[in-house]
Amino acid sequence: MKELLTDEEIDERLRQRLGSLHARQRLGIERDHEAQVFGQGLNFFHIENFLFSQALITSVLKLAGLYWIGRRNATDVRVRMNDVVSMQLPTGFDGFTILQLTDLHVDMNPLAMRSVIDLVKDLNFDLCVMTGDYRAQTYGTIRPCLAGLDQVIACVRGTLGVTVYGVLGNHDSIRMVPDLERMGATMLLNEHVALERGGDKIYIAGIDDAHFYRVDNIEKATDGIPGDAFSILLSHTPEIYRQAAHAGFDLLLSGHTHGGQICLPGGIPITLDSNLPRAFGSGAWKYQNMAGYTSVGAGSCIVPVRFNCPPEITLHRVRRADTTS
Repeated sequence: MKELLTDEEIDERLRQRLGSLHARQRLGIERDHEAQVFGQGLNFFHIENFLFSQALITSVLKLAGLYWIGRRNATDVRVRMNDVVSMQLPTGFDGFTILQLTDLHVDMNPLAMRSVIDLVKDLNFDLCVMTGDYRAQTYGTIRPCLAGLDQVIACVRGTLGVTVYGVLGNHDSIRMVPDLERMGATMLLNEHVALERGGDKIYIAGIDDAHFYRVDNIEKATDGIPGDAFSILLSHTPEIYRQAAHAGFDLLLSGHTHGGQICLPGGIPITLDSNLPRAFGSGAWKYQNMAGYTSVGAGSCIVPVRFNCPPEITLHRVRRADTTS
């Protein structure tokens, strides 16, 4: 494991990475609003910031005799497959496979992270994307989270050196970015990159947290992407589906909802903690000409339990429409 940066080193690297003004603004927004329970972000109430939510939910589940069942469920991470078919996809990327990791909440459930690492070792993929919420809490120390992420990223990159791109979620601090990039994950902060294969190009854009801190900027992230290019947007939350579709993205990959995490039989979520149609709360969906996928994530939020909503890592395979049979 790499030795983590000091606070002074983080500040300097953020200034270099973002520019002095942007770094100061972004850090200031985070300090002003972290742990705020009411009134910030897309939702009015943020249960993950409520001081007593963990103790309350844990007590109710223990009284019902369900807590340890939920704990076991939360470690049963599965691999989900998702095929995306598009006429816009260039031939060189037909069959391109993307591993999506989201909502790891690394420092909440080490056993679940061990399951993730064990699964990743046996998978074949061309690229990995991480769509936010790496930390268990929404404020406080980032060091235990980073220590766990170092192991996950090292496993993903492996001996083949697979490229990793990531975005931040509402549980994450901008101060995590310098260490994440030292570990080999390129963080997209309202930015995009071009991927080239066989003379063809596709584009991957990523936005900063749109759910809580509201520091997303799709216009900046898309600046320079040709209008006719196949493009993928990474966003922690799917709540920006309208903006993404109207910006011309072909695919939106997101997480945040946990699929409800604690669901009724049949996978019916009690809450998605999101402002969006329930059909967009988990799995594959479509809005206008844009395909979307909301992963239920590999980790757990608030309490390390799951019911009727198994944790997942996701393999997305993109295919040209005219090559399918």
